[in-house]
Amino acid sequence: MDFANFLIQLLNSLQYGLLLFMLAAGLTLIFGIMGVVNLAHGSFYMLGAYLAWFLASQLGSLVLAIIVGTLIAVVLGWLLEWLLFRHFYHRDHLDQVLLTFGLIYIFEEMRSIFWGDDVHAVQVPEMLNWSIPLTDNLSYPVYRLVMSAVCIALALGLYLLISRTRLGMKIRAGAFNREMTEALGINIRLIHGVVFALGVALAAIAGMIASPIASVYPGMGSSVLIMCFVVVVIGGIGSVRGAMVAALLVGLVDTFGKVLVPQIAGMAVYMLMAVVLLYKPEGLFKQ
Repeated sequence: MDFANFLIQLLNSLQYGLLLFMLAAGLTLIFGIMGVVNLAHGSFYMLGAYLAWFLASQLGSLVLAIIVGTLIAVVLGWLLEWLLFRHFYHRDHLDQVLLTFGLIYIFEEMRSIFWGDDVHAVQVPEMLNWSIPLTDNLSYPVYRLVMSAVCIALALGLYLLISRTRLGMKIRAGAFNREMTEALGINIRLIHGVVFALGVALAAIAGMIASPIASVYPGMGSSVLIMCFVVVVIGGIGSVRGAMVAALLVGLVDTFGKVLVPQIAGMAVYMLMAVVLLYKPEGLFKQ
């Protein structure tokens, strides 16, 4: 593998890892802070992709579609937490699994009713629809670099929110000891609503920015959900920092595995998870 091909695969692995982080960060926040096993998280990714396709066709701009779609995802997340999830915090995980598994079928059926079962393509914005030449016959799409930059900016914003703001302090307190946090007068229900809305928004944004390169098709949330759980388990449940490190590791192993050892590429990520859990059963980072 020459340097140009190595650079392309490295950039692809970073872009994939950062996109996985967007998904896994919301999942690990919801599970680590609220204690909810959310199997419907992949459906929010699918919803984001379909919103990007539909709103871009209506508004004529992918950027506007992402902005409006993010607002819709936040409202949806808040409503779902208020109507459903807050009633399941103190119930068995099996009840939560059944609830979120049912939501997968509901979202899939609603998607079929409103948008059909066809595969759709989302156009890359014209100003980003060009490539940077690396050699005479190799180039790298600018849109993929912009995707990585957006993911990095959102990851930095999430880090600052969790570690440098009063809201983040309340979120960390609620995750550490809910009863004590409530005793101090903090509205833990409001915190849970914010966390769930944030998790849904992150998954939807990941789907929206990935739609031009991954297409939009039924069931697209199921495949990413499995990889999200792998990232959360490797990084440590409830740890945003762990989700970032694990997502980048998974991106590197998956991308270079397909290039260097395609015979075992399908299980390379799971081998990584097995090795990590063998030596660090709680994941790379504790909450």
